[in-house]
Amino acid sequence: MKMSVHIEEWELTQPFRISGFEWVNARGIVVQLAEDGQVGRGEAQGVFYLGEDADSLFAQVHAVAGEIRKGISRADLQDLLPPGGARNAVDCALWDLECKKSGRTIWQLTGIEPKPVTTVFTIGLEATPEAMAAKAAAAAEAPVLKIKLNADRPYERLAAIRAARPDAALVVDANQGWDFALLQDVIPKCVALDLGMIEQPLPRGADEALEGFDSPITLAADESCLHSGELAVTASRYGMINIKLDKCGGLTEALKLARAAKTLGCQLMVGNMVGTSLAMAPSLVVAQLCDFVDLDGPLLLKYDHPNGLRYRKGVVDGLRPALWG
Repeated sequence: MKMSVHIEEWELTQPFRISGFEWVNARGIVVQLAEDGQVGRGEAQGVFYLGEDADSLFAQVHAVAGEIRKGISRADLQDLLPPGGARNAVDCALWDLECKKSGRTIWQLTGIEPKPVTTVFTIGLEATPEAMAAKAAAAAEAPVLKIKLNADRPYERLAAIRAARPDAALVVDANQGWDFALLQDVIPKCVALDLGMIEQPLPRGADEALEGFDSPITLAADESCLHSGELAVTASRYGMINIKLDKCGGLTEALKLARAAKTLGCQLMVGNMVGTSLAMAPSLVVAQLCDFVDLDGPLLLKYDHPNGLRYRKGVVDGLRPALWG
């Protein structure tokens, strides 16, 4: 098996801010695997809050390149690399290569029925509630908005956005930016705003207070659940799991995590780390199993692949083998 790995950088239309972090571009790796005249590709950005970036992912894949070139199965890969962006890029390239070699689509390989899904459109963190409301109003064609918040006036920001977009479904992502006292204060006020869920209000490793907490709004785990090995504890604190391929280490583990979470009664969301349609494509498979879908990464970029996914008024579909799978 031949393998190559390189770094790509895609410029965002504008800086994208969350609690404690800001991006001006999407910088990640692309792994290409070639065998029998066919090529499979996988893209990953890594998990920034775990110290991953394009350079560390590149080095991680390069370190095991010899083992990969000998020929490796997806099952072998789970032991060769830990969960994270490097394994994700290789795993997704293996899936794509198998599709190309077998002449079967990813839907045929996984047995999952494809359908268009509705993705959220993310409203990044801005200095004032008014600025965020203006961005929400400008995203008039997006039926579902995901609101990034920190501990600064969260209710006021949400109320302003709800006033600007009474028609939209709203979900919240606090990115570990609250404490339990703030959560207890904000949730009762937010019930009237009709929120679909609140994602990761408390920091990873500091969310024990959610054990037994009866929230009137569904709480979703993102940073608190990286892979299936963390599911049991997470499911006792959250009603929803946000699955990201860069966190769990690829489509293979993502499907395992999704099915395990469903058996525990958890709702599901699929998310992204801001990448191109090549990064979103495997996540579109997971999206078929989910209650909420966050695959808007390409909408934040100035450019995307010419064979990229199709986005129309929040609906995403159009996965073609020319792109992936």
